[in-house]
Amino acid sequence: MAEARTVDTRERILDAAERLFMAHGYEGTSMRQITGEANVNLAAVNYHFGSKESLMQEVFRRRLDWLNEERMRVLDAYEKEAGGNPLKPSQIVDGFFGTLLRMADEDDHGGMTFLRLLGRTLTEPSEFIRTFLAHEYKPVMDRYKEVLFRALPEVPKAEIVWRFHFMLGATSYAIAGTDALRLVTDWQIEEEDSTDRLDRLVPRLMSFLLGGLRAPLPQFDPSAVNPK
Repeated sequence: MAEARTVDTRERILDAAERLFMAHGYEGTSMRQITGEANVNLAAVNYHFGSKESLMQEVFRRRLDWLNEERMRVLDAYEKEAGGNPLKPSQIVDGFFGTLLRMADEDDHGGMTFLRLLGRTLTEPSEFIRTFLAHEYKPVMDRYKEVLFRALPEVPKAEIVWRFHFMLGATSYAIAGTDALRLVTDWQIEEEDSTDRLDRLVPRLMSFLLGGLRAPLPQFDPSAVNPK
C-alpha cells in the first residue's frame, strides 16, 4: 500500500512538472508551483528527484524511452519490408518525425502536452537540457543518420545533416504551440486553416519535411568569401 502511494506521488509530481514546464518553460517554473500543482510538499519532490534539474530530466526520460523504442520499432519494420534495399526517404521521415507526431494521440505517453513541452524545450533549451537530450537521442540519431545516408547516396553527407537540422527546427517550432500564423493574418487564409488542428498540421508538416529532404542541391558561389 505504501509502495503504491509512493508511485502515485511520483507520477503526480511528474505530471504536474510536465504541464508547468510546457506552459512556462523550465526557467519560468518554480518548485513551489510544482508542489502546489501536484499537491505535495517540497520534501516529497526532493525525496523522489533530488533537484529541479533531475526532475526535468526524468520528465523527459519517461516519455523519450518510449518514443525512442517506437522509432526503432518502426525503422525495423520498414527495413524488414525493404529486404536489404535502401529505405525510401518517406519511410525515414515517417519513422522519425511521424512517430513523434503520432504521440499527440498517445495520452498514456504524454500526448499533446509532452509534444508542446518538447517543442518548446528544443526551441529554447538550456545547456544542461541540450546535453541531456543529445545523450538520450544519440543511438536513435546515429541509426537514422545511417539510413538517410544510404537512402540518399547522391546527396553529400553534409547536406543531409543540414537538412535534418532544418527538419528538426521546423518540427520543433510546429509542435511548440507558438501561434506564428498571427504574424501573417493579413494573408487572408481561411479561419479553418489558421487554427492549430492536428488533422491538418501533421500532413502539412510531413509534406514540407519530405520536400525539404528531396530538394535540389544548393548552388554555392565559388567567388563568395566568408566575412572575417
